[in-house]
Amino acid sequence: MPLTAYISNDMANSLQDSFGNIDIYLFDQLLKGRFDNCKTVLDIGCGAGRNIHYFLKNGYSVYAVDRDAAAIDKVKALAQDLAPALPSQNFRLAKADELPFANSYFDLVISSAVLHFANDAGHFEAMLKEAWRVLRPGGYFFARLASDIGIETLVKPIGNGRYILPDGSTRYLVNRAALKLYTEQLNAELFEPVKTTNVDDLRSMTTWCMRKK
Repeated sequence: MPLTAYISNDMANSLQDSFGNIDIYLFDQLLKGRFDNCKTVLDIGCGAGRNIHYFLKNGYSVYAVDRDAAAIDKVKALAQDLAPALPSQNFRLAKADELPFANSYFDLVISSAVLHFANDAGHFEAMLKEAWRVLRPGGYFFARLASDIGIETLVKPIGNGRYILPDGSTRYLVNRAALKLYTEQLNAELFEPVKTTNVDDLRSMTTWCMRKK
């Protein structure tokens, strides 16, 4: 949910200039100062760049990937406006499970509304492991993804971990047990409790925040 949905128009204009149309749960982490000491940031599945606006404006070394060429063009234009010193090659056409970056390179990796487009468990794990591979020890992983938490009896399985949600969309869904298991397997620590937003029993979006030990 965009931050601007929650506040007055005047405040929204001021905040949007500073933060763009940032996801409110990522904004929450910025307010808490979680990423103050981060320098290198990667947004996986960046879209038009709604979640990197703040980082571009505030001197971070920002990178982004998306599988949509039009999205990368938009992000390059945004970066040229907000952080023209950044190389254009920081923004690349790439898949989430095949990241073109070195191991342990980033202080913060963002994966917002990406992991639930997995084809199956293997694809989900490949995307997760790639994000973890490029994250440095001590770095932060911020993810927003669809889950069945709170709507377990309302989703319809169609195989390979994918479900039809009450809103009619099809997503790969995780549950509480899966999130706990993956956190343990990655030897990660949660830097924020797992939180889930239930949208009128139509879908559930979970915020999953881990730090690499």
